[in-house]
Amino acid sequence: MCRAFGRIGLLSFGGPAAQIGLMHQELVARRKWLDEDAFLRGLGFCTLLPGPEAMQLATYAGWRMRGTAGGILAGLLFVVPGAIVMVALAAAYLVWGRLPGVEAAFLGVKAAALAIVAGALWKLRAKALRGPLAILVAGGAFLGLFLFDLPFWVVLVGALLIGLGRPAEQADIPSKVTTTSSGTLTTVCCWMVIWWAPLLVLFALAPDSVPAQAGLFFSWLATVSFGGAYAVLAALAQNAVEVQGWLTADQMIDGLGLAETTPGPLILVTVFTGWLAGAQGGWPLAVLTAGVTLWATFVPCFLWIFAGAPHLERLTTMPRLRNALDMVSAAVAGVIANLSLWFAIHVLFTRVDQGGFGPPRPDLYSLDPVATGLAVFAIGWLLIIRRGLLETLAICAALGGAAHLVSG
Repeated sequence: MCRAFGRIGLLSFGGPAAQIGLMHQELVARRKWLDEDAFLRGLGFCTLLPGPEAMQLATYAGWRMRGTAGGILAGLLFVVPGAIVMVALAAAYLVWGRLPGVEAAFLGVKAAALAIVAGALWKLRAKALRGPLAILVAGGAFLGLFLFDLPFWVVLVGALLIGLGRPAEQADIPSKVTTTSSGTLTTVCCWMVIWWAPLLVLFALAPDSVPAQAGLFFSWLATVSFGGAYAVLAALAQNAVEVQGWLTADQMIDGLGLAETTPGPLILVTVFTGWLAGAQGGWPLAVLTAGVTLWATFVPCFLWIFAGAPHLERLTTMPRLRNALDMVSAAVAGVIANLSLWFAIHVLFTRVDQGGFGPPRPDLYSLDPVATGLAVFAIGWLLIIRRGLLETLAICAALGGAAHLVSG
């Protein structure tokens, strides 16, 4: 289990769509630790929660396999490698600024991630889109998000209501998983203490310090961040740049670019933000602020999963609620398609107009031939020739770096 989730944590490039695809490949297709239904139920459940859905899906999968200890291990292995890389890049960024050679290598990784996304969508379509209604829900979710900028919660609530409105086709099935209110309350209390105890100590000792402010803000963000990282970037940028002055708008954009090219969830941009905020007071404060930010961002995820996952197992034995989660899974397919197209546009084109209403509008003349060539190579190498994922990522990173050297 350590090896599998460590592999996922080290190779989880490309944002949530690619990360979900990698977990599907590793846990369902390759190792068969989860079946398709369990994976999709978990994915639908995690999408309904605040916080990074991919990290929570890894935690849920670990919980399904080995209980709480397995969930903690899986969640940590998913987050920690990317957090270490992000801290190293943030420190290097402050010393040297943007690193063109590193960015070029990561361009190859992002191009390879497009192949991972394409494979994930192809594999998930058969299980998530069962029947005409599921296809309509997925299509509606994609169009609503990509074309009309509908709020994420509107899409999910709509899918839930459609599922609840379907007639139940069978009677309730007794659940094999037993849960009690007292057990859930104990879990919630334990994780609330784990989450808040160190932060309260920090507030008591230095209430006006940057780490204390970061702990409070990122705890709030972790509680309201429905819709994944893209949905909360505006709130993060507004507070970090305009309110707190922790970093500039250009630095925020650079941090997002680094987060998109490192393993782990995109929300690791919060660690970059915390590092730069603390660095104004020196390296020790930067380390402390980044650590507090990491804690406040991800510890709540364990609370949501461990308190809610046992009830998910019980609720999915009820046909009407299972119908609702099936429709959420269909909507999630549309969400992943939306994220995939958004990611592809930003990888393949160097100039994209994101302002105003509607989808991102790429400048067709800014098509990056290197990124396009690497993406085509990765799709052929990974999906057609069926070579290994690690090999594909390494070759694409090397080719991206080589292209930078040639052009430079």
